[in-house]
Amino acid sequence: MSDLTQETGPAARVRVVIVGAGMAGVQTAVALREQGFPGSVTLIGAEPHQPYDRPPLSKAVLLGKAEGSAFDVDFEALDVELRLGLEVTGVHPARRELDTAAGPVPYDALVVATGAEPVRLPGAEGVPGVHLLRTLDDAERLRPVLARQHDIVVVGAGWIGAEFATAAREAGCSVTVVEAADRPLVGALPAEVAAPMAAWYADSGASLRTHARVERVEPGAVVLEDGTRLPAGAVVVGIGARPATAWLAGSGIELGAHREIVADDHLRTSLPGVYAVGDCASFPSGRYGERLLVHHWDNALQGPRTVAANIVGEAPAPYDPVPYFWSEQFGRFVQYAGHHGAADALLWRGDPAGPSWSVCWLREGRLVAVLAVGRPRDLAQGRRLIEAGTRMDPALLTDPSRPLKGAAL
Repeated sequence: MSDLTQETGPAARVRVVIVGAGMAGVQTAVALREQGFPGSVTLIGAEPHQPYDRPPLSKAVLLGKAEGSAFDVDFEALDVELRLGLEVTGVHPARRELDTAAGPVPYDALVVATGAEPVRLPGAEGVPGVHLLRTLDDAERLRPVLARQHDIVVVGAGWIGAEFATAAREAGCSVTVVEAADRPLVGALPAEVAAPMAAWYADSGASLRTHARVERVEPGAVVLEDGTRLPAGAVVVGIGARPATAWLAGSGIELGAHREIVADDHLRTSLPGVYAVGDCASFPSGRYGERLLVHHWDNALQGPRTVAANIVGEAPAPYDPVPYFWSEQFGRFVQYAGHHGAADALLWRGDPAGPSWSVCWLREGRLVAVLAVGRPRDLAQGRRLIEAGTRMDPALLTDPSRPLKGAAL
C-alpha cells in the first residue's frame, strides 16, 4: 500500500492529476495504467491541441512534411480524462486543489510535468516577424515563413538554433546565426569539442557570427551592438529555456537556483503527494554525485515510470538515468549520453574535421559521457558502458577502428 492510499482510502478512489500534456505528462498517465493504477487520472494541458511530441517540430512539421506529431495514445481506452486548453494558475497543497480558469480541480496526488518555456529576447516582444520555436503553433507560424524563403536571422547557436538553421537552409532561406559567445553550444560542450561544429554552418551555406550581441530588433532587421544591421524577414530566437514553474509561487514546493522543482531521487517534491518529472525538475544523481537538471526528451520518457511506481505503492529504484539526447543538424546525426561535468580526461575517436567522430570523457578511468557524430554504435555501446561504470583502456579507446566496448578493461 502506498502512503497515498493510506491517506485517502482505497486506491480506486484516488485522484491523480497531471499538469502538463507533453511527453512527461502523457507517459506518466500511460505508466500509471500499465502499472495497474485503478483510480482516476486527469491530464491537463494548456494548449488546445491533442498531446503531441516536440522533436518533430523543428524537422518534419516545420518543413511541412508532417501536419503534426500527436502521440499515438488512446486516452479513452486508458480511461484518462483529457482537459486541454486549460491553464493551471496555482496550487493549494493544504486542501489539495488546483486553480484553473474553469474553476478548482481537486487531487489526491499531483504530478507536475509542465516542462520548460523558451527564454525571450529582451526588447523583442511584439516586434513583427519575431518567432520562438517551442509549440505546434510556433511551428505552424514558421512554415509559411520558410516557404517564402525569407532572409532569416537566428539568435542563439545552441541545439535548437542549429536545428532551425538546418531546416531553413533546406527550405532555401538565407540564414545568419548570431551568437553572443565565442562559439556554438557554449555551456553545453567544451570549447575544443564545439569548435569543429562551427564549420558545419558554413558547409551548409549558413553564416555564423560569434561575439555578436543583439542590441535591438526592428521590423525587418536585427541590429548588433557593434552597429551591424542584418536584414531579417524573420527572426527566430533560440537562447535557452527555463523551467515553467511560475504558477507554483507561494505553493511551498521547493524550487532550485534555476527555478526548477527540487525533487528527490524518487522524483518526489518537498510536499507530500506531489511529484515532478521532466524538464521542470532536477534530481540528485548518485552516479554523477550532483543534482541534474536535464532538458531532454529521454528524461521525460524515463522519469514517469518512477513517478507511477511511487503512486501505485511499489518501491522504485532511485531515479538515476544516464542522460541522453540527439540532434539532427547540417546533415549530421549528433548523439550524447552521460554527463561530463566532473570528467578528468577527454579523448577523441576519429578526426573532428571528418564526417564521423566521437569524444569520450573519463573520470578516474571510467567512461562517464560520450558524444557521437555519425557513430551511433559508439553511442549505443558507450551508454551501456556508462551505466555499468566500466573502466576503460585510454590507448584502445582512441582507436576509432576498434569497437568502443573493445576498450573495456
